[in-house]
Amino acid sequence: MYLGRIVAIGMTPEGKAVAMYRVSSRSFPNREATQKGGVVSIMPREGFEDDLKKSPYIAYNCVRPAGEYGVVSNGSQTDPIAEKIAMGLPPRDALTLTLLAMDYEKDDYNTPRIAAVIKQDSSEAYLGIVRKDAVIVRSFDLKPGDAYYISTYEKDTPQDENYDAGFDVANALEACTYITKKGVFADFELPVTSAAILANGKTFEIATETV
Repeated sequence: MYLGRIVAIGMTPEGKAVAMYRVSSRSFPNREATQKGGVVSIMPREGFEDDLKKSPYIAYNCVRPAGEYGVVSNGSQTDPIAEKIAMGLPPRDALTLTLLAMDYEKDDYNTPRIAAVIKQDSSEAYLGIVRKDAVIVRSFDLKPGDAYYISTYEKDTPQDENYDAGFDVANALEACTYITKKGVFADFELPVTSAAILANGKTFEIATETV
């Protein structure tokens, strides 16, 4: 099954919250996640820079810390969500306001914008989406071994059914691998690259991986 881009939230067996992002792509597979200064960006791989002329939506920051929160998303909404949270806005409000203001992507597929937020030392986490027909933001109470996800296609509603009951990772890099190759995610087609942010006490551990 092809789901397009995926964001996910989970909790490790040790009780650490993690948020993950996966690029799956039919149109622009030549991309990678790169980390600089605690922020992860999705960019064309070397030699494919001309892809930026074909779509304005294929390069963006996808992971960014915001104080005690971590934000992931599939587009340029990452930064304003993180900035609103850093200014003191509750995650639900930051997600809702940003997704509503930016709306779905105006490409050939009306691609939804999706996003997730986790918090240090907390089971509180959020998934949100703006589609052509809806804006939905939902909170989740994570437990060790839980993972919930939302995608741009097919699984495009934050709900209990989009669930992995065997989420077992020890660090951010393992979370990158998990969302591309393991659990329920192993059945989803055309993985390209992934990134993850893991709440590790008072700091965040961030990793990337290209398939």
